[in-house]
Amino acid sequence: MGNVHLLATEQLTAHYGAAQALFGVDLAIDPGETVALVGANGTGKTTLLKCIMGLMKPSAGKVLLDGEAVTGQSPVQMVRRGLALTPEGREVFAHLTVVENLELGAAALKTGRREVARRMQAVFDRFGRLAERPDQAAGTLSGGEQQMLAMGRALMAQPRLLLLDEPSLGLAPLISDEIFTIIHQLSRSGVTILLVEQNAARALSASHKAFLMAGGRIVQQGRSQDLLVDPTLRAAFLGAASEEKPEASRLGAAGLTNIRLEKPDMHQHTFMPDFPDHHALAAHQLKGLQWTVRHAFEGSSFYRQRLEAAGVDPASIRSLDDIRRLPFTTADDLREFYPFPLRSVPFEQIVRVHASSGTTGKRKIIGYTQKDLDDWVHFFARCYEMAGVTPLDRVQIAVGYGIWTAGMGFQLGCEKVGAMAVPVGPGNIDMHIQFMQDVRSTVFCSTASMALLLAEEIQRRGIADQISIRKIIYGSERSSRSMRQKISELFGGAELFDITGLTELYGPGAGIECGDHDCIHYWGDYYILEIVDPETLQPVPDGEWGEMVVTTLCKEAAPLIRYRTRDITRIIPDRCTCGSVMPRHSRIKGRSDDTIKFRGVNIYPSTIDTILSAIPGLGSEYQIHLTRDERSGRDFLQLKIERGEGVEAGRTAELVHETVYQVKRQLLVSIEVELVDYGQLPRTQRKSQRVFDSRITDEIV
Repeated sequence: MGNVHLLATEQLTAHYGAAQALFGVDLAIDPGETVALVGANGTGKTTLLKCIMGLMKPSAGKVLLDGEAVTGQSPVQMVRRGLALTPEGREVFAHLTVVENLELGAAALKTGRREVARRMQAVFDRFGRLAERPDQAAGTLSGGEQQMLAMGRALMAQPRLLLLDEPSLGLAPLISDEIFTIIHQLSRSGVTILLVEQNAARALSASHKAFLMAGGRIVQQGRSQDLLVDPTLRAAFLGAASEEKPEASRLGAAGLTNIRLEKPDMHQHTFMPDFPDHHALAAHQLKGLQWTVRHAFEGSSFYRQRLEAAGVDPASIRSLDDIRRLPFTTADDLREFYPFPLRSVPFEQIVRVHASSGTTGKRKIIGYTQKDLDDWVHFFARCYEMAGVTPLDRVQIAVGYGIWTAGMGFQLGCEKVGAMAVPVGPGNIDMHIQFMQDVRSTVFCSTASMALLLAEEIQRRGIADQISIRKIIYGSERSSRSMRQKISELFGGAELFDITGLTELYGPGAGIECGDHDCIHYWGDYYILEIVDPETLQPVPDGEWGEMVVTTLCKEAAPLIRYRTRDITRIIPDRCTCGSVMPRHSRIKGRSDDTIKFRGVNIYPSTIDTILSAIPGLGSEYQIHLTRDERSGRDFLQLKIERGEGVEAGRTAELVHETVYQVKRQLLVSIEVELVDYGQLPRTQRKSQRVFDSRITDEIV
């Protein structure tokens, strides 16, 4: 038996005399969802709400609440069961005061005066304008204030399901913006909402899923973000409409014309390649490989020497297997031949440079031609598209700008896909929270550490219901499953997408997690990915872990030939369940050059992530401390771990014992564990340092 919906209708039919208004309507709403019901005037939206609320008796079919039939029950009974309606036209009691109107919202529940006062204060906290005029007659309020009053009156019943009928009807655009901000906040606070709206663009952007009505029937349904950009849907509902004659569409004034007029090119454009299968992709890769080898051979003295030493002539590249004949390139090469070791075009064709952080020596400087930048922006927009970002999103960017690649990539890709960029940069926490509240950002781009830091601060301030973030795109560092889950929960169920990339390979955006969240899709039309054994440098079979090696296919200024990234991952064979033809690899497990060697065992930090994530009661933040006893020469590994939020200190001994046991069982080493209070370990806006190795005291050159 499937999950029971909070509310459902089954084959609901309704008549006004001999005229039929609803024709077998099936609809379902689950707890915590905001569901949009979209359609033009006269399609049956309000009739459906009346049947649900008990204001109208359906001719046939059922209304189910928690799986129980409640068809035909009175409005008072429905309020007592947890439903509340904000009717079309607001219908406030004009001669009663604001306070008296609000009191009527709880009248059917026979709630005590103290509880009524508590609920009223909560309404005033949410609707500041009403708090300023509690004794003012409702009929003298503005249209927007009356809508707030109608919504506040419904919230006095503390409903499990709030029905909103045309909340923006007749309101000025700025007031409508304010009303929809409140709807977003209600949704973020966990209120389940059924939103009836003619303005489809607004309704779809404010909801999780949607049902589209025409002629008393549900004619389309699905995830709101998919319906927003569905060209078939738009064609079917817009008909012959144009900018000059929007009324010519079947939904005329319903607001779907708004979608058509807002950034129209962006809604129809896709940044995904059109390869029908992997054979077509392989043919493209061979052409790109041949071009890259010839381009590098002819344009770079560095590459010419390497290729000649390997006995490779550009004309000898006849198949993709020939890539194994090519020499490897490393970060050491970039530093040794600093500052432009890979340059393969004249300087006058280079329009920009970016560089890595240079934490282990000289910075790796990479040049870009205009085509390189155009390609980078194109596949970065592809990342946003795969994450479901649309032109209606507002993307807040919290990564570094300047010589680093991150900020520019995130911003230009965002603008390419047509979304609104909010380029705050690393910034301070106060600034980010202010922009999230004021601009109502829907997508947040940062490191995982920054996302966790911000999420915890939002919870500490108690403003989660004022934040509209629904997607988080993060990169630049590894993150455990528990850390991802914690970030998602603190952001109210936001969807997380791990994005990959490195400075040498254009920058971030070289691949991204898809909506099925079981892999990273990488852009095989821009580079070839190999997985090799980091010791022998021999290829490993698909599915086995090894070091990622990349070869670019069309990069002009600084092409890469078998560049050792040091990232550890594995190729996942077969086509993804999401349907994309793009090849895929696992999330980055670690690096071949930061493996912890402890008592003869190679340990990746991500393995520690995995072990700790599986122990209930532990937090997501931890540190690995490696020390050495000078007298015995024996190494020691201590894990310093936060307890989970709300976990009592009395569980310390139990959690320490379980952690020691699991590490011993899975890694075959004995460790020490120290548990600290939640929030005690430092958070950072950049990458968190997790490994502290004091065994090596001499300077590393």
